[in-house]
Amino acid sequence: MSSTTSDGMFSWLPGVQKPLIVSAPMLGASNGTLAAEVSKAGGLGIVPLGMDFTPGGAGLKTMASELATARRVLGPSAPLGAGFLTFHGSVGRFAESAIPMLREHNVTVAWLFAPDRDAENAGAAPHAEIIAALHGAGIKAMVQVGSVAAAREAAREGADVIVAQGTDAGGHQFACGAGVVSLVPEVRDMLDEEFAGRGIGLVAAGGIADERGVAAALVLGKRAANQRALRSAVACADVKWIGADAAVMGTRFLASEESTAGGHYRKAILEGKDGGQLTVKSTFHDDIRQTVVWPQLYDGRAIINKSYEEHVSGVTFEENRKKYQEAVSSGDGTRLVTWSGTALGLVKEVLPAGEIVRKVREGARQRIQKVQSGL
Repeated sequence: MSSTTSDGMFSWLPGVQKPLIVSAPMLGASNGTLAAEVSKAGGLGIVPLGMDFTPGGAGLKTMASELATARRVLGPSAPLGAGFLTFHGSVGRFAESAIPMLREHNVTVAWLFAPDRDAENAGAAPHAEIIAALHGAGIKAMVQVGSVAAAREAAREGADVIVAQGTDAGGHQFACGAGVVSLVPEVRDMLDEEFAGRGIGLVAAGGIADERGVAAALVLGKRAANQRALRSAVACADVKWIGADAAVMGTRFLASEESTAGGHYRKAILEGKDGGQLTVKSTFHDDIRQTVVWPQLYDGRAIINKSYEEHVSGVTFEENRKKYQEAVSSGDGTRLVTWSGTALGLVKEVLPAGEIVRKVREGARQRIQKVQSGL
């Protein structure tokens, strides 16, 4: 058994159930209540907290409010995560501003994503200081990446968990990358070969929206030496997986009762089919919203809408932007950016977040056991 499999990660997540379902920190669509309900159901809920660490600023007050909400729903001690973007100019104040808040609300793990490598103070290890501060406060660090090189960097910086996000994911991600089917095994091999003994967890993300995706993610990893080893790896819910230790779902939770995604947003997700054709990765989605704050390494996947169709047909940006602003005012969802992964066609109904976790987890167990019985 590889020393980088699930023992390390699950040793500091008491009460979670396997296969572990993690909710993505979708800023603007997820919230403290959603994350708490995921954790209550035996998953790991991640509260999206944003990126502004300016001391005394409104951003920190909003972050603290969301964490307080999560703890009211969840209770004082169950595992809870907090998600941060790390490209904002105030990121150097993370230890000063975020650590006390995380300790106050007993946050188990902080999810970090999107450092600005072009920033003057980025350095060669953009998350190293943040991870050191987290560890000093007794908080674990999970880092979202979209390449093997970035996973290696995160491991060197001290990450406790690597979130390997494939390009089927919705929302922001590496502009250039691979799907989880090739990314996760290569990251697993790298961790086993270069960081043996660290107990670094590996979580698969991107295009996972039901029990089939979760079951597949759990075996996307180290090659089994023989058939007996493969049987052992998929035999039950309490084994030490040979692939990812957990799976992230984002798009699926957009259609949860607790999500703050708007009505047009849910409608688009529930009616969407053939996500590889209905969605597209592009920086245009941020351009038209005028949220062009993301570093060049990243773009985002969203549902193709009228704004994007007119963009590729040659409508000027100025005219397109004017129509977008009018759509925002009128609530015309056909032009608004709807972040979504390619798995939207697998999302059929709105359910409570906790029920989604339980349903997907049990379905994944059944799938795994069915495969095992046929080996």
